[in-house]
Amino acid sequence: MAKVPRNFRLLEELEKGEKGIGDGSCSYGLEDSDDIMMSHWNGTIIGPGHTVHENRIYSLKITCGDHYPELPPTIQFVSRVNLPFVSQVDGKVENSKLPCLAHWNRNSSIETILVEIRREMASFNNRKLPQPPEGSVF
Repeated sequence: MAKVPRNFRLLEELEKGEKGIGDGSCSYGLEDSDDIMMSHWNGTIIGPGHTVHENRIYSLKITCGDHYPELPPTIQFVSRVNLPFVSQVDGKVENSKLPCLAHWNRNSSIETILVEIRREMASFNNRKLPQPPEGSVF
């Protein structure tokens, strides 16, 4: 089976991201519409209900390198958050600690990552973790 070129793949993701994912709890799009390489993205996650994250809006920066989708993008929270896979120094998601990044394959996507992060927020171990003040940033 032929591999879809990077830019075609990112165009598909852009189209899907602009339509919104499922219930609208996660969204993503290009940081700058003039970014012809489609490298720099913004993501948003609305915290899951019945957790310490409920009604919080988390902003993320997503960078798709030259080898995406062979290699995963880098993910960095702009909004301060306390999760075991997020560096408390700079907000970067540590690939080895988030299953969808640790076991990345070219069929995964930006959507896959955002949905998994939100699912992790709602997990038993993370749903009640003390969080920084709402609105604080890295």
